[in-house]
Amino acid sequence: MDKKLIDIVKNQSKIEPAALLAFIYVETGGQGFDKKTGKILIQFEPAWFKKQEPYAPSGFWSVNKVDVQSKEWQAFNDAWKINPHSAMLSTSIGLGQIMGFNYRRIGYKSVDEMWDDAKKGIDRQLFQIIKFIESDIKLISAIKAHDWDRIATLYNGASYKELAKKIGRESYDISLKKAYESFL
Repeated sequence: MDKKLIDIVKNQSKIEPAALLAFIYVETGGQGFDKKTGKILIQFEPAWFKKQEPYAPSGFWSVNKVDVQSKEWQAFNDAWKINPHSAMLSTSIGLGQIMGFNYRRIGYKSVDEMWDDAKKGIDRQLFQIIKFIESDIKLISAIKAHDWDRIATLYNGASYKELAKKIGRESYDISLKKAYESFL
């Protein structure tokens, strides 16, 4: 992880630096932008887009590939053609991979404003993830207690373990615990 980011995290909010760094590391490896393209990192969520646009015809947006940014952007751009607002609401962005529909929760008037601010730099993305965590008493309490299972459930949903098995990954709670221990 970038030393500059680590230094910024150590001088930020009430959140324990090792816990916040673990969260960021597990979400994006400490990157907010794609090293190849310079674009903000995204994860387009077809299920959320379908909730926004129930009658949208299938397309690239319905079959994105997790962790392949070129495929994520292809899916996002395809959804954008259908409805830009719904596409942004249905996509997680940046360092903390915050879903666009959370824009009000972190203090923005629109999802466009959230995206535009995140594109300005890693410091703005860090601001967003801190605001997101601090706005949820259950999440901040779980982080303070190092309750990795509760954090994973709150951030990724109750079926996070099943998803990890399905895609052949280590469970989110285990990844968080290991990352936390590495930042102590």
